[in-house]
Amino acid sequence: MSRGYISGNREQMLLLPPSVDKWIPKDHVVRFVWDCVCQMDLFVFHGSYGTEGRPPYDPAMMLAVLIYAYSQGIRSSRKIAKACAEQLPFRWLTGNVVPDHCAIARFRSRHEQAIRKVFVEALRLCAEAGLVNLGKIFLDGTKLKANASLEANRRLDQLSKEVAEILQEAEQADRDEDQKFGPEGSADVLPEGLQSPKDRLERLQAAKERLEREAEAERREQEEKIRAREAEEASGGKRMGGRKPKTPEEAVDRDRKANVTDPDSRIMKTRREYIQGYNGQAVVTEDQIIVSAVVTQDENDLHQLEPMVEETRRTVEEAGIEKPIGALGADAGYWRDDLDVAAIEKEGPELVIATKKDHKQRKACKTERAPKGRIPKNATPRQRMERKLTTRKGRETYKLRSQTVEPVFGQIKRNFDFLGFMRRGLRAAQSEWALMCACFNLMKLFRVSHACGAAP
Repeated sequence: MSRGYISGNREQMLLLPPSVDKWIPKDHVVRFVWDCVCQMDLFVFHGSYGTEGRPPYDPAMMLAVLIYAYSQGIRSSRKIAKACAEQLPFRWLTGNVVPDHCAIARFRSRHEQAIRKVFVEALRLCAEAGLVNLGKIFLDGTKLKANASLEANRRLDQLSKEVAEILQEAEQADRDEDQKFGPEGSADVLPEGLQSPKDRLERLQAAKERLEREAEAERREQEEKIRAREAEEASGGKRMGGRKPKTPEEAVDRDRKANVTDPDSRIMKTRREYIQGYNGQAVVTEDQIIVSAVVTQDENDLHQLEPMVEETRRTVEEAGIEKPIGALGADAGYWRDDLDVAAIEKEGPELVIATKKDHKQRKACKTERAPKGRIPKNATPRQRMERKLTTRKGRETYKLRSQTVEPVFGQIKRNFDFLGFMRRGLRAAQSEWALMCACFNLMKLFRVSHACGAAP
């Protein structure tokens, strides 16, 4: 006798409950996402739509779809649209409406500036739940891939040649059309090679202009150095020794490159390789809540401390958090000998910045002890910071750095599959990074709320 099997009936009527709301369990994360979005101030989204034309999709619904999709590691607009058609949580979220990928892509592009407000609103919800403790916060950066390849980088002479070729092709196409259709005629299609929009020419010109600006800045800098040298020689009455300085033209780096796919992106060095990308900055609390998130084009973190401190103050204020910031810890990549520590600490927070590479700083924290007595008046900022790092408070604060912000980056990259950006341009990357960090905070809030059995 053959064994019986459980099989489905594809013609079964009412396989799903007739009510969309009954498709999803009460404790499902998608309900949490919707509840959070309903508590956010979305005026900036609603205010961007007029009253004429076809009604747009509800901004709250579209934003909730993006947040839930990013929390599930889905970021492609086509994959999100596919999920809205096939996956029950997405269909519950949209109320059985299926926005196409163009609508999703347009929404994300249209509101790229407003999405920063979503990060602030998510931080506010975390603060109301008691998850934001600003006693100790930690700053770090991570390299993220741009939607561009290293092979798309060009030197200035190569860009000039490509721009000239495209313009020449366009002129030739105009002449051919005038001959074929007359001065007032037009062709239904563009010639081969120019069928893509003017986007490529614009990106080539943007990359070319960037290299020209940087070359001009290098010329001016070298001119100032030459003038300063000449002034010093004139005041001293004798020529200075050493190698004769380069001329302004010789000082220009002819091998400098720009990317023609995403001119805003930069060549970044990671621990394993070089990538075409951006530098994602984040400030994280001791409980791993992100309190500020910024994307920069700088290849290193050397000049990011002051802007990130200012961004953190602004974000915390916008989120309605009145708690003062205690101490901020960061690795040696943020230390500069000209860093005005006193000015930053005057408004807060207190700085605990490593002055050595991480493994050396850890060893120093274990073996060195703070010298007794008052700090010498002639101590340099570096000496004062090194002394602070040998105190008990300084050692404990720096030790927490690697246990807070670095795991956050690991979770974002591994758990959310966020290794790079889907969209191109600095503003688009900033918007996507803010959305990802907002999702991270909301998922942290969900786990805490779920464990406590409380609503957001």
